[in-house]
Amino acid sequence: MAASKRPTERRASRCTPVTARATLVFEIVGYSLHEGMGIGKFIRSTTVSVGGYEWCIRYYPDGESNESQGHVSVYLQLLSKGAKVRVLYDLRLSPTVFNSLDARGTDDYYIWGVISFKKSELEESAYLQDDRLVIECDLTIINEPLVADTGITVKVQMPPSDLAKNFRKLLEAAEEADVTFEVEGEIFPAHGIVLATRSPVFKAELYGPMRGKCGQNITVKDMQPTVFKALLHFIYTDALPSIDKIDDEEKKMVRHLLVAADRYAMERMKMICEDILCETLDVETVATTSALADQHNCSRLKDACAQFIMSSNRLDDVLASQGYVHLKKSCPAVSVNILERVMKLLKFYCVHPGLET
Repeated sequence: MAASKRPTERRASRCTPVTARATLVFEIVGYSLHEGMGIGKFIRSTTVSVGGYEWCIRYYPDGESNESQGHVSVYLQLLSKGAKVRVLYDLRLSPTVFNSLDARGTDDYYIWGVISFKKSELEESAYLQDDRLVIECDLTIINEPLVADTGITVKVQMPPSDLAKNFRKLLEAAEEADVTFEVEGEIFPAHGIVLATRSPVFKAELYGPMRGKCGQNITVKDMQPTVFKALLHFIYTDALPSIDKIDDEEKKMVRHLLVAADRYAMERMKMICEDILCETLDVETVATTSALADQHNCSRLKDACAQFIMSSNRLDDVLASQGYVHLKKSCPAVSVNILERVMKLLKFYCVHPGLET
């Protein structure tokens, strides 16, 4: 019988699992102080993202159940809802491994753990130093390869979106720009279709009935160049320029950006500016910020200003501030509105004292 010939063409494929690794460290300071919490009561570590899933460590000072009474229990918990994941883990009291398993979780909240630590033995061991216990968990997330009809492929983690980065480059390079804005002598090229997509005001100005009057060279009045530049940055990237720290100058810029957002009907940008101002209120500027909120229909910011003035007996300090004194002279009606809003809150909390924060 003649030997069969081997095919001359060879086709090969490879299946390589994709893994992600990390070590979770949970330090229990004041071990003895946590005793007595009760069976089933636990302390949870900070949530950590590994392999695209959310994880934490649970520590039960008095055990997880009646069966674990007299023990401390330690669990690894998968927090990602509806997740199905294969994980290898080494859960230990540094530096000794006391559990290593390979498991799958399909529940919304899936837990792997151990309950084998007797308190009496643990408290006499070298792992408890200065009333301090350190729990470590080495995680290896295994993303299963996908098998397609045409062969074996590997599931890979997608890179983060670079859409905002690309649009920022488009703005900076000004390639194919078809409209220009002049702000206090400074020229800003832009792309009309991008502006129109993001702002109904720009859409009307560039493609509506006003188009023939203003053309594609538009002068912007009553706005600083730095503010208009930040507005364009948000239009193209959906984010404000990075702010290292919120000082007085940055807060002033945010107030200008809120005005610009309201002017061009950029509601998301307006809300972001509102949130920043709500979180950075101070005695000297709260009055002018409240007036700004009233002028541009920012109800959340108005309420935040009123609550700030009312809380911690700040009213006298605010009334004595330069910002309020200037506002009282320039816009007396607005200053009266601020006081009325504060008085209404004071009356409300007098009737409902338990609701005051």
